[in-house]
Amino acid sequence: MHDQESPENLPDAPAPKPVADHPYAVLRNGDFARYLTGRFVATLGQQMLVVAIDWELYRRTHSALSLAFVGLSLMVPMILCTVPAGHFADTFNRKKIILAMTLLLAASSLCLALISYFAAPVFWIYFCLFVIGAARTFLWPASAAFVASLVPHRQFASAVTFNSAAFQFSCVVGPAAFGLVVALTPHAEENNTAWAVYVFNALASLLCFGLVAPIRHLHKVKPAEPVSARSLVEGFRFVYQNKIILGTLTLDLFAVLLGGAVTILPMFADDIFHAGAEGLGWLRNAMAVGAVLCAFLLAHRPPLQKAGQTMLWSVALFGLATVLFAVANPNSLGRWIALPSSSWFWLSFALLAVAGAVDNISVVVRQTLVQTLTPDEKRGRVSAVNSLFIGTSNELGGFRAGIVAYLFTTPTVLGNAHATGAIVSTLTGGLGSILVVLAVAWIWPEIRKLGKLV
Repeated sequence: MHDQESPENLPDAPAPKPVADHPYAVLRNGDFARYLTGRFVATLGQQMLVVAIDWELYRRTHSALSLAFVGLSLMVPMILCTVPAGHFADTFNRKKIILAMTLLLAASSLCLALISYFAAPVFWIYFCLFVIGAARTFLWPASAAFVASLVPHRQFASAVTFNSAAFQFSCVVGPAAFGLVVALTPHAEENNTAWAVYVFNALASLLCFGLVAPIRHLHKVKPAEPVSARSLVEGFRFVYQNKIILGTLTLDLFAVLLGGAVTILPMFADDIFHAGAEGLGWLRNAMAVGAVLCAFLLAHRPPLQKAGQTMLWSVALFGLATVLFAVANPNSLGRWIALPSSSWFWLSFALLAVAGAVDNISVVVRQTLVQTLTPDEKRGRVSAVNSLFIGTSNELGGFRAGIVAYLFTTPTVLGNAHATGAIVSTLTGGLGSILVVLAVAWIWPEIRKLGKLV
């Protein structure tokens, strides 16, 4: 980076801000902009698909257990495929891996469309989810390492911020787009079918393929290590030896595992707020709305000066917001505080938005650290470990939330049976997230001392 000098006739004027430091400088990179657009389109389709599956399964089964198995179906292939996925990302062309997995996701979505249209047994939905989980496991490490090679080092934190913003914006638009597509699909509500959403996701994946394919990028693979147990698990060894990366991944893993309530939001929408599909769409949007606003705030601020402390406080606030969301409804605090049902709903929406905003801060810190502290020849394997931690926390967290909600689905003073399960699951998870922050801050003091990111 070269600083520009002030003109000689204006000796006291401040130096113009270098172009590279402009909040949107990274978007002038054509390849990155094309990749970002492609991933946004694909992620939008994936967000619609996730909401559609939760909605269709709950409408067809009315069981929290069916929602729990969604997370399990996505998590199992992640565990099985993480090690080979990381090795592939470091050994083969990352762009080709991204394109191949994108096509596999499109094919899986078309299969889901057929299963939904013909009302096939729900087992086949879980089978397609298994395939989708495997494809995503190979896609994520290749994609993360791919982005690191598209932008200069000094712009990488900005690239992560915009990548996160694009993801979260897709989370905002996705549930609303799901509701629109279902509303426009004849007899979808009566038949509990979302086949049109799955078709839309397949088309989104194909559009992503078309946007990423022209990117001029060559992955210069270094002489390949012999395939051995040591080379395959190098990502795990590197993460274990780097205490900062290990601590931040552990923090994210257990905080989201315990605090995630997204999977059981259909229960809040139907059994607590009685808001139906429209209410579910708003609740699913809430965290993403907060995250998008936070991302643009981060983009206009200088790099975090106390990244470690900021991340710890962010996860703690995530847990607190989750606790408040669990009790801010007519079935719990509503028994002592007289508020209209709609007021409780929008208060819950605001709390989820806060959770999404602070969660996005920890995402930016973690993603930046993982990529900047890892040598390029190991980025695929380390990114695979990162994906395993994050994906496992999301999917296993959804499984945990569904199981706890199922176990506590009994009538109590909190209200109807399903409401009780949802509240207990979310409340205990939020409290657990706060305890995890305290444990990580004590076990890895390096995180508390972590300063400027890049």
